[in-house]
Amino acid sequence: MQTAFALIEKIRGRTTLPLIPKLAPNVPDIKPFARAMADAGADAIALINTIPAMVIDIETRRPVLANRVGGLSGPAIHPVAVKLVFDAAQAVKIPILAMGGIMEPRHAIEFLIAGATAVAVGTANFIDPQTPLRVIDGIADYLRRHKLASVRELTGSVVTS
Repeated sequence: MQTAFALIEKIRGRTTLPLIPKLAPNVPDIKPFARAMADAGADAIALINTIPAMVIDIETRRPVLANRVGGLSGPAIHPVAVKLVFDAAQAVKIPILAMGGIMEPRHAIEFLIAGATAVAVGTANFIDPQTPLRVIDGIADYLRRHKLASVRELTGSVVTS
């Protein structure tokens, strides 16, 4: 965490451009990392990166990927990403860009309710390049149905009691 803080602080000292570090999910607690990025001068944080994963071909008993391991992304990581976004939103006031398994509008809306300020569609673009447009339309429909004037009204609106 100290290394990440020092790096972001050094970069911030050399640029006024927006600085949005992407945090990895494989840490015991995301909150101190999120706070360190905010304290070091990040304008926002992005959550999450892929999760280390491995698949083995049971017939050859060899890893499927040449590197042995790779990054798991897509729908499988969505619940992990939502939890980390929720945790980070409790720790920082800077914007949070959420990503991880957005296949449908409800996935993006879930991130917003958990505390994300914005969302990004990744893996779904490989399956259906129209996914971002469907997500945008779905968010707009949700706002209309729930009589909300803005996405800002969703951000961090999770009910925990």
